[in-house]
Order: sequence, then C-alpha cells, then structure tokens
Amino acid sequence: MSQQILIVDDDPIQRRLYGEIIGSMGFRAESADEGRIALDMLLDGSQPLRPDCVLLDLNMPNVDGMTVLEKLTPTLPELPVVVLTGHGGVDVAVKAMQAGAADFLVKPVAPERLKVTLDNSIKLGSLRGEVSRLQRQSEGGIRGNDIIGSSEALRATTDLALRAAQSQIPVLIEGESGVGKELIARYVQSNGPRSDKPFVTVNCGAIPENLIESMLFGHDKGAFTGASAKHIGKFEEADGGTLFLDEIGELRPDIQVKLLRTLQEGTVDPVGGRNTVHVDVRLIAATNRDLFQMVDEGGFREDLYYRTNVFPLHVPPLRERGQDIPELGLHFMRRFSAMENKHVTSIHDKAMAMLASYPWPGNVRQLENAVFRAIVLCDGEQLTTTDFPHIARAQGVPLEGLIGAGTNAAPGAEGQDSANGQLPVVGHDGEVRPLAEVEADVIRYALDLYKGQMSRVARRLGIGRSTLYRKVRKIGLYADDEPAEQEAAGA
Repeated sequence: MSQQILIVDDDPIQRRLYGEIIGSMGFRAESADEGRIALDMLLDGSQPLRPDCVLLDLNMPNVDGMTVLEKLTPTLPELPVVVLTGHGGVDVAVKAMQAGAADFLVKPVAPERLKVTLDNSIKLGSLRGEVSRLQRQSEGGIRGNDIIGSSEALRATTDLALRAAQSQIPVLIEGESGVGKELIARYVQSNGPRSDKPFVTVNCGAIPENLIESMLFGHDKGAFTGASAKHIGKFEEADGGTLFLDEIGELRPDIQVKLLRTLQEGTVDPVGGRNTVHVDVRLIAATNRDLFQMVDEGGFREDLYYRTNVFPLHVPPLRERGQDIPELGLHFMRRFSAMENKHVTSIHDKAMAMLASYPWPGNVRQLENAVFRAIVLCDGEQLTTTDFPHIARAQGVPLEGLIGAGTNAAPGAEGQDSANGQLPVVGHDGEVRPLAEVEADVIRYALDLYKGQMSRVARRLGIGRSTLYRKVRKIGLYADDEPAEQEAAGA
C-alpha cells in the first residue's frame, strides 16, 4: 500500500497527466474535477477521504482553489496542501501560504520538482500531525481520528467510550498489554465534562510497593525516613479532573483498602498527615489481568472490583481486528519516515499481507516498534518483507529461499518470479540450483533494485567493490561507473 495524493483540477488533461506522474512516483492518485466535490470528499462526516497530500489548482469555476484551501485549513490543519496555478505571482503565492498551503507551484511543473515537493509536504504533514497528537495527549485531549482503525470491534469500543464520557461513571478498561488502553482512557476524558481539567496517570505496576501509597495519597514532612518535605499525591493532583490507574490489579491489598475508602468518601489521608483532604476525582482504571478471577483467588478485593467495574470497556487485541493493521502500519510508516528523515512512501503488498496475517502478541505497541525498526533498515522508498526479518521468520517466510522482496525484478534472472521479485533456490527440475547461478541472480537483482549504484550494491551484499566488479564481469555485466584504475589493476 502506498501514500495517496488527491488531485483537484477542473482540467481533465491536467488531472490525467498529474495522475500518471504521481503513479510513476509510487503514490496512489485520487482526483476531483471541482472544488465542491473535493470538499465533499474530504469533509464528509460518514466516510471522508484521508489523503496524505492534496494537489490543488487555484483557478477553477464555481468553488475555486483558494476557497477550498480556506475551508480545509481550519478543519484539517495537518493535511498538507500543495497549490498549483498557471498564473504565478508573489501576491498569489503569499496569499496561498497565508491561507495554509504547504507549498506553491507554477504550471508546468517538472516531475522532479513535484516529487521533492510532495515528499517534503507529506513529511511536514506527518510531523505536524505527530506534534498535534502529542500535544493533545499531554493535555488529555484525544479526538476520534486519533484512534487509528475502522474495524467493527474497535468502533464498538469507541462508541461505548463516547457514551461513558458523557457521565461521571467509573470506567474499567480491560485488554491485553499494548492494545491502547491509555488512549481509550484519554478519549473518555477528552469527550466529557472534565475535558479541560487535569488528566493524571499512574502505572501501578511500575511503582515500587514502598512508594505507591505516598505516590497516590501524598505524605507530610517527616512521615518516614527521607520525607524531607510535604508531597501532594496523585489524587490531589487530579482534583477536579480524571485519575487513570493503569494496571490496577498490581496494587497490594492494603492499598486496595485505602483506595476503596477514597472512592467511597471522596477523601484522602496523606501518609503521616493529621488532616483529611477532600478531592473530586473521576476514576478510570485499566488492567491486562482477569480481575474477576483475581477476586475468586483472593488477589483483588471484591468490593473494590464492583466499585471500579461500573462501566467496563474491552479493547480487543490486534489479532481480532486485522482490518486495522494496514491503517496502523501506514500511520506508523508516515510518522517514523518523517522522524528518521527517510523517504519511505509505501509498504509492499507482500509485506502488508505478512503483517496482516501475523498474530501480534504485543498488539499495537509491537506493530509500532516493528515498523520503526523497518524504517531504520529500509534503504528504498518501500518497506518490503526483508525489512521485517523477525516477523518473516515468525511467519515461516523462508528468507533463505526468498532473496529480495522488492517490486523490481532483475531482468534475465533464470527461474525468477519477476512479478513478485522472488529469487528461488529451487529450479524448474525441483533440484537446488547451483550456488553460482543463485549468486548471479542476486547480483542482477541488486543492480536493478539499486539502479546500478555499485557502492550501495556492494554495501548491501556485504562485499567489497572490487569483488563486486569481478563478479559482475564474470556473469557478463559491466557497470558504467567502474573506475579505470580497477580495470587496469584487474580488480
């Protein structure tokens, strides 16, 4: 899957021309023949189009490009818009940039210039979106489109979360590690009456047992050794807002008793303190454990369980919502590509199919880390199966029998599946191919994949350039950039 560009132009010839150019760059092109249609496509509340960039012509009848830009910027501030016009001028460019355009191009545009502009604009949009998302998250605000995924299982969870947000009801979010329980908690808080109030998080499993009481309820000066000053606990920090207790099942029994009293009476007793402090806190708890089973086994108080489990929300694991994997994969690809200053624009269909069929025991967090690693490994503009070696091994993809997974096939390679870019080690006769023959195919494939850049080919194959030149001559290929001194030396 590749990144999508929306072309908005009333000229059908221009739309077709730019569509072909964009397609040759590895992007997917979508088009609209007038501004009104583009606005309907982008702002329709039911199934809005979410391209990675918009290529917008200014001079159109009815709804012109400037009007489209002025309507898009307030609603979709993170969507990069590249403005096109046949009548360039400083005043027009300034007006377009002030209206929120990411760049301004004058027709006709050279393909090379367009490619650089689209790459930079998409990267800018990804970084802008990530900054906005992190800022909203730090302020406790999460919008609906911050939750990536359109599967029915995830939508059912977010719909229930939106209902819970309208009240002050305690919420218990259940789900495996890495599914995004904190994201759902922030979504509940940001859509309720406490959206502009503090959102305080506590990971109950990450705090040492001897500090958890002081962390939650605070302590007075001299309450214990090392308590040199008064400390306000998390309940007081969250006063008026929301307290999110992650992994609540990790609390020891005596802390559970004190927590229950706080929830029932709305007061906290700081460690070593003489005065009770009144607090107004909405509680959202989360766990990756079966609290009901813990109650049966005596590991969790039954009265606290029923106090916290008033409105349960279950976040399904990623393996149960495979439809969300492509959306999440592309989202992480855009984010990390921009962060790492890479120009990765797509995920190969074979790699995407591999990701979609993997069970992801670590859920969304594992997928996020896998894509991050793949971006670091990737040398091209497309993520392939070779950029996910751990996933490929876990899926049983025989990397030793599948050399290269790019989209470009090496011409003339015997026994190669040119459609999939595969280099098999077994010949048509069912026997293992000779090593020299496989090696020749690998070299041909690498030369084609890296467009004859000998230094890069040698580096990726793990051999010296002189060795590569010798092998290239042996199989009857010659490199254009071969140094004369290497020829003379017989390298």
